[in-house]
Amino acid sequence: MQNYLDLLRNILECGITKKDRTGIGTKSIFSGQLRFDLSKGFPLVTTKKINIKAVINELLWFLRGETNTKTLHSKIWDAWADENGDLGPIYGKQWRAWQSASGTIDQIEEAIRLIKTDPNSRRILVSAWNVGDLDKMALPPCHILFQFYVANQMLSCQVYQRSADMFIGVPFNIASYSLLTSIIAKQSNLNVGELIWVGGDCHIYLNHVEQILEQMARKPFPLPELVIHRIPNKVEEHTPEDFEFKNYQFYPAIAGEVAV
Repeated sequence: MQNYLDLLRNILECGITKKDRTGIGTKSIFSGQLRFDLSKGFPLVTTKKINIKAVINELLWFLRGETNTKTLHSKIWDAWADENGDLGPIYGKQWRAWQSASGTIDQIEEAIRLIKTDPNSRRILVSAWNVGDLDKMALPPCHILFQFYVANQMLSCQVYQRSADMFIGVPFNIASYSLLTSIIAKQSNLNVGELIWVGGDCHIYLNHVEQILEQMARKPFPLPELVIHRIPNKVEEHTPEDFEFKNYQFYPAIAGEVAV
């Protein structure tokens, strides 16, 4: 994960100080890319502890098409939900039940179908950025689009994230999409290839600078290995017990306030 630390350093040294909707302010650059060979280890940040159970639970929540925090129990998502726990038609809704004029579209199911039947397709995409639903969402999606690519019996994924909180959000997002790629690869009888993460506005909140400096002073440990113990008939049937991360070494967690 040295490439992640290098991007943090670049933002601190070259970023522009900008105001933002939270009132905290950021150091920001426009456009960043990180590439991870998933066959060489799972890209879980080691320079601070990542709550991998939370990563798994959120991803499975998305894959079940759920949008209510009462079935997730996440402090971050709870901050955005209404009094009933509802978040509007966010990720899970768009991934699994995109509403169109001709009916409901399950983008995840369609992506898996294309991977299996037309792996050379350049249309294996899933979008969460439904312009017609943005005003109904508690928070417009940050990671808005991902595309799968099949070559040499390996599945790769590129994700585009319009707004990238580099300290709190991005390590979580990288782990989530790496796990998603691994799950879809298993479903499709493929090996894992690369996870390519692309950020638009890549920023460090000004109240996270000290935490970032502490993290950058730490030498990364070797990456852990993901083991998937069970392949259910459908991705939404996975449970947290299906996943094991072997040899995850990490430094202590570093606290930071989430900008809401």
